[in-house]
Amino acid sequence: MKMGNRYAVWILAVWSGLSAVLAGAAEPEKSVVQIFTFSQPPVWEAPWRSEPVRRSGGTGFVIKGKRIMTNAHVVSWARQILVKRYQDPRPCMARVVFIGHDCDLALLEVDDAGFFDGMEPLDFGELAKVRSTVVTMGYPAGGEQISYTRGVVSRIELQNYTHIGNRALLGVQTDAAINPGNSGGPVIQDDLVVGVAFQGMPGLENTGFFIPTPVIQHFLKDIADGTYHGYPSAGIRVVPLQNPAHRRALRLEGNTEGARVDSLFPIPSTEKALQNDDVLLQVGTYRVGSDSTILYHGNRLHLAAALQDMQHGESIHLKIWRDGVEKEVDLQQFVYDGDKTTGNQYDDTPRYFIHGGLVFAPLSLDYLKTLGRNWSDAASAEVVYELFYRRYETPALARREPIVLVSVLPHSANANFGVKGRALVDKINGVRINRLEDVIKAFQSPPGAQHVLEFAPHNSLECLAVEDAQKAGPEILKTYNIPQDRHL
Repeated sequence: MKMGNRYAVWILAVWSGLSAVLAGAAEPEKSVVQIFTFSQPPVWEAPWRSEPVRRSGGTGFVIKGKRIMTNAHVVSWARQILVKRYQDPRPCMARVVFIGHDCDLALLEVDDAGFFDGMEPLDFGELAKVRSTVVTMGYPAGGEQISYTRGVVSRIELQNYTHIGNRALLGVQTDAAINPGNSGGPVIQDDLVVGVAFQGMPGLENTGFFIPTPVIQHFLKDIADGTYHGYPSAGIRVVPLQNPAHRRALRLEGNTEGARVDSLFPIPSTEKALQNDDVLLQVGTYRVGSDSTILYHGNRLHLAAALQDMQHGESIHLKIWRDGVEKEVDLQQFVYDGDKTTGNQYDDTPRYFIHGGLVFAPLSLDYLKTLGRNWSDAASAEVVYELFYRRYETPALARREPIVLVSVLPHSANANFGVKGRALVDKINGVRINRLEDVIKAFQSPPGAQHVLEFAPHNSLECLAVEDAQKAGPEILKTYNIPQDRHL
């Protein structure tokens, strides 16, 4: 065959192959939408107020049922949501129908019935494999056109989800660029969605993270009954069991399997099934290593990955080692909100109560962050300990909802009140304060002409004249333009 003919045949073969690819290739970008959110979060140190409305952008994509999937953080505290189709300048109104703040996912519906005309829903693939290639699509800040970035899956592990702050779920790391505005966009592999772009990592270059399909499918399965319950909690804290002496003390042979239960949350179903010093040998179908990990879809992950496969109210079968004997138990899991205030909160406006110009509110991470970037230094050690550690170290002394004196609104009724704010409330009129309702009840029963307030950690005392505080209430609300003295 002549060289010219060989070249022609080669060109024809390449063109035929390319044509076949193009003929079967989808155009997922046509199902990717741009999102504009106008949001208004509350002011946590002045909980009757809201911050100014701010505009932000994000990305979403169409799935079955004529709905748009995106990140929860893209549409949190939304006052208005607008969406735009690929290469279409017209915005349409949208609204949130389901939102999961723990897994940072949300579904939107669009008011315009014709919005989805000509748009094909994207299908989901399997958990991406390490070293495989993915493409992220979205609308990062700085441009109005869709952006494509290609990268390699570099790691799969349990990743802290920054939106909620106190939950670690399955996450995938990639070197594909994920910038503000990319959030909520699809991560594509072989024309299937294998993830939702959701966060980066400060200080690391060419590093982004996406929510993988097991988490997405968990969210979609959860909302199938019309309600999003959230990820259940096993209510256990496990630690590695690699010390040979400790293993011998538990009469456990070998050194490759088994992680010790170090503590339990006060969840009845958990306390019924497990005990401290139980050793987890198997969770579901996964054998547990002595370093607390399992082999999950070819990846070595913390055993919590297996527990997170369950839905609210479902049980998982465990093999445990207790008192020198292997046993089998079923652990039923439920959504746990006992640590809600240690993470970022959404949807519900903050609780507060005002009396005599003293502003009381639940201690929370949201409140502490108002103290600045170095809030852990600005807050007292007692306040930080009460919120994050006491429930685990001294649970008998833990308060259901620790209360802080957020601030003092200056008025003659509280003139020279020595504590100006940021203080943990211990007692009011001799009543131990375990929740906000206790504050209201305590002020209703003064022991005399003075309200007596005690603050931790050193039981410092302050007083407030009962009659003056009562009379000052309406005037203080009017002066500071506060609609009501409480929100419960």
